[in-house]
Amino acid sequence: MPELPEVETVRRGLEDRLKHFYVQDIEVLSERTISSIGGISVFNGNIKGSILGNWTRRGKYLICYLQSQNSDDHAGWLVVHLRMTGQFKWLNSKQLACSHTRVRFWNSIGNEIRFVDTRNFGQMWWVSPEHKPSEKVNGLMRLGPEPFSNDFNPVYLKKSLSTRKRSIKASLLDQTVVAGAGNIYADESLFEAGIIPTKESRNLSEIEINRLCNSLIRVLRISIGKGGTSFKDFRDLEGTNGNYGGEAWVYGRANKSCKKCGTKIMKKKLSGRGTHWCPNCQK
Repeated sequence: MPELPEVETVRRGLEDRLKHFYVQDIEVLSERTISSIGGISVFNGNIKGSILGNWTRRGKYLICYLQSQNSDDHAGWLVVHLRMTGQFKWLNSKQLACSHTRVRFWNSIGNEIRFVDTRNFGQMWWVSPEHKPSEKVNGLMRLGPEPFSNDFNPVYLKKSLSTRKRSIKASLLDQTVVAGAGNIYADESLFEAGIIPTKESRNLSEIEINRLCNSLIRVLRISIGKGGTSFKDFRDLEGTNGNYGGEAWVYGRANKSCKKCGTKIMKKKLSGRGTHWCPNCQK
C-alpha cells in the first residue's frame, strides 16, 4: 500500500499537472470506487463542471478543493484513498482504458487524468462545501498527527505509547498514533532508531522515543525526496518508479547482510505484516 511518501509524491504530481483543470466529463467504470453518499450519480453531478483546485494530503488521503466554473465559489471536495494499488495516470491523448481503469476525468482540450487500480480497493468521495472532509470520511476522523507537524513530538509519542502493550511496530502502523506511516517506513525508522520491532510500545525509554521521533521524520523526508518506494505497484503520474527502495536498510532485504554490521536481516510477521530487522543493530 502506498504510504505517506508515495501519497505525497502523487499529491505533488496532481498539484503540478492539474492546475485549473476544468472537469468537462467524467466516466466511472467501477461503482465500488465511489464511497460517498449518493454513489456515481451524485459524485458525477457535483464534480463535473468544477475546477480542480489545490491538492492537500492528510495521512494517506488526497484532498482536492473544488471550485465552481464561473466563480471562486467553493464546490466541495474530492477525496481519494489509493489503498493497495491505486494510481493516477496523466494522458495527453486518447487511449483505450485498460481493464483496471476505474475513473476517468477529462478537461476541455482532451487531457485525461485516469485512476487505475488493479485490486480495486481504492476509494473516492465527493464532500459538499458545507462540510469538512474529516466530517464525512470516517478514516479521516480517526487520524493521529502528521509526522511533520508540531503535534508529533516525543512528549506526544511518550503519552500515546505509555499504556500500549502491543509491539512498537504495530503502534507505528496504527493511523490513530501517527498518520501516514506504514510497513516500509516503520521498519526503516525502527532500524535507524536501533529499536527491535517486537518491543512492547510501553517499554520504550525516553531516549528511544526521542530517537524514534527523529528517525521517522528523517526517513520519511528522505523517501519523499526520492519519490517514494516502488517495491511493487507504486508509480507517479508519469509512470515513474520511486527511488527509495534501493536505499532501504532492512525492508525487503530478508536473509541479506545488514549494510551496517553484516548480520543477516531477519523477517517475521507482526500484526499480519512482514517485518524486517537486524538482530545486532536493533535491541
